Amino acid sequence: MKRKIVFATGNAGKMREIREILADMDLEVVSMAEIGADIEIEENGATFEENAVIKARAVGKVCGEIVLADDSGLEVDHLNREPGIYSARYMGEDTPYSIKNASIIQRLEGVPREERTARFVCAIAAVFPDGEEVVTHGEIEGWIDYEEKGSNGFGYDPIFSVPEFGRTTAELSDEEKNSVSHRGRALRKMKDELRKRL
Repeated sequence: MKRKIVFATGNAGKMREIREILADMDLEVVSMAEIGADIEIEENGATFEENAVIKARAVGKVCGEIVLADDSGLEVDHLNREPGIYSARYMGEDTPYSIKNASIIQRLEGVPREERTARFVCAIAAVFPDGEEVVTHGEIEGWIDYEEKGSNGFGYDPIFSVPEFGRTTAELSDEEKNSVSHRGRALRKMKDELRKRL
């Protein structure tokens, strides 16, 4: 019987990435929605790490399984690292990302390429049934493009350009994206932590 791990998200794009990266581990990876953990979680932490732990603890309380949760976001240097921990709630939680992306591009109008630096940041927390907690981190540096490009991604992917590929993260294949993404880097570190404990 496979060991079950619950990932505290309802985001289908995120679940696809997570399952691909954890595919070589003998685990059943399910979302909180798939186990019926329909709970409201107030992410009131001051950092990505704190928010990831808050989510993992909340879901862990209702399911008793190993729970992973991530908190990730986009930091744009020219905008004082906004939207940062508010990336998902930037301009309102139900605002489409096409509008959020257009707003960021507009706010950077006239800003030269070398000053459009940005990064995706991810913290992943694991909470184990015995109460142990582990947090791993991943980042990817890039810059904000002048327009949306690509359709293979979600969120801010279409405006985030990766220098080593010369394309946005929404223009990368799943394999390329997972090899360099902030979530991919944090998840690979978490895999090492899980292997020590499972």
